[in-house]
Amino acid sequence: MMETSLNKPDRMGKSRLFRIFVILGSVFMILLIIIYWDDVGATHLYLHTTISGPHSSRLPLEGHADPKHKPDDDKDVSFLSDIDAFVNQFLEGTADPTEQVRGGTPPGDAHNQSTEKPEERFIPRREWKIHLTPIAAEKKQRQDSRKQLIRDVCSSNSSLNFPGKNRTFDDIPNKELDHLIVDDRHGVIYCYVPKVACTNWKRIMIVLSESLLVDGAPYQDPMDIPQPLVHNTSLHFTFNKFWKRYGKFSRHLMKIKLKKYTKFLFIRDPFVRLISAYRNKFEQENEDFYKRFAVVMLKRFGNYSKPPASAVDAFAAGVRPAFSHFIQYLLDANTEKDMPFNEHWRQVYRLCHPCQINYDFVGKLETLDEDAEQLLRILRVDNVVEFPRSYHNRTVTSWEENWFADIPYESRRKLYQLYEADFRLFGYSKPSILLHE
Repeated sequence: MMETSLNKPDRMGKSRLFRIFVILGSVFMILLIIIYWDDVGATHLYLHTTISGPHSSRLPLEGHADPKHKPDDDKDVSFLSDIDAFVNQFLEGTADPTEQVRGGTPPGDAHNQSTEKPEERFIPRREWKIHLTPIAAEKKQRQDSRKQLIRDVCSSNSSLNFPGKNRTFDDIPNKELDHLIVDDRHGVIYCYVPKVACTNWKRIMIVLSESLLVDGAPYQDPMDIPQPLVHNTSLHFTFNKFWKRYGKFSRHLMKIKLKKYTKFLFIRDPFVRLISAYRNKFEQENEDFYKRFAVVMLKRFGNYSKPPASAVDAFAAGVRPAFSHFIQYLLDANTEKDMPFNEHWRQVYRLCHPCQINYDFVGKLETLDEDAEQLLRILRVDNVVEFPRSYHNRTVTSWEENWFADIPYESRRKLYQLYEADFRLFGYSKPSILLHE
C-alpha cells in the first residue's frame, strides 16, 4: 500500500510530462506544415474556384445549374484559410486592431451595417453562366504578349534600368506592398493602381471577399457599395498587413499565395494617367489634396507666398495650380526628398513590382470592358459578380497634345524619363508628337 502511494506521484508526473510532449509535438508538426506545405503536394487542396459558405444566394437557380459544379465542392475549405485561422489563434493578440473583421462594421461607418451573423436566406442572384465557347485565341495571345514584354524589360539583358529593377521580392519593404489586395476566398491578388478603374475593382474585391455587409448580408452588386467605403483600408487585406497578423511567417505566406493565387493589375498610358490625376485632384475641390500638394505647388511655382487657407476659399478666388505647376512639382528633386510620390502619380512599377511578381493577367484601361470580362471568366467568378460597364467621359490619349501644349520640351523629355519604365514595361509607345521625334 505504501509502495503504491509512493509511485502515484511518479505516474502523475510522467503522465503530465507525456501530455506536454504531445502538445509540443503537435504544435511543431503544424508549424512544419505551415512552412513546408507547398512542398508536400498541397497544390490540389486549393483550386481557383469559388470557396464560399452556405449562402443560398450562391447556389445556381433551379434549372440553370452549372454542369461543372459539384454539390460537394461547397464542403471544400481553402488550406490557406485553415492556416490563417491557426496562425491567428497561435499568435493571438498580434492582429492589427484597425483591420476590418469580416462581417463587421468599419470604424465610423455604421450606416446599414450589422455585426450580427447573416441569416440563411435566399437572395436572388443572376443565373449561373455556362460558357460553351473558350476564350478567343487572340485574347489569350494578347495576354501572353503583355506578360512576355514585362519579362523582357525586367531581364538583365534589357537596356532599360530603373530603381528596384534587380531587387528580389524579399528586398521590397512591407510599406511598399500596401497595394496588393488579397482575397483568400477565391485565390485572387489584385494590385490596384489609382486612376486605372481601381474604385470599381476594389468594389469587386469587396463583393468577392464579403468583407462588408448590408442588412446582415454581403453586398452582391458592386455599384451598391457606397463610394466613401470603397477606399476604406480596413475593408481590404493587403500584403503590408501580413506582418501584424503572421509575424515571422508573413513573407513565406506571401510567397505561397503569390505562387498559388491568380494575380492581376490594370494599367493605362502613363501621361494620360497624370492628366487624369490632375483633373480629379486639382480641378475639383479636394481639401486634403489642396492642403497637402496644391499649396506647395502654388508657393513653389505659382508665385503665391500665402495661398488661400482652404480649397473652398481657393476655388472661390479662382486660385488653383495649373497643369504646368503639377508637372514642375513632379520634376522637382525636392518633391521626393520631402515624401514619396503620392499613389495617384507614383509609377506603376513602384506600386506593383512587376519585376518581382509574375502577374497572371495584365489588363489595360484602353481595353477595360473586354479585359474585365475575360479576367472574371479566368477567375471563375463571372457567375458571382459583373464588372460595372465603363463610362466614356474619361481622359484619353488624344488629349495629350492639348494638355502638354504649354509644357516646355525639356520638361516633357524629363517627364518621359521619369515614367519611361512604365511606358516600356506595359507596351505604350513613346509619345513622339510631344517629344518632336
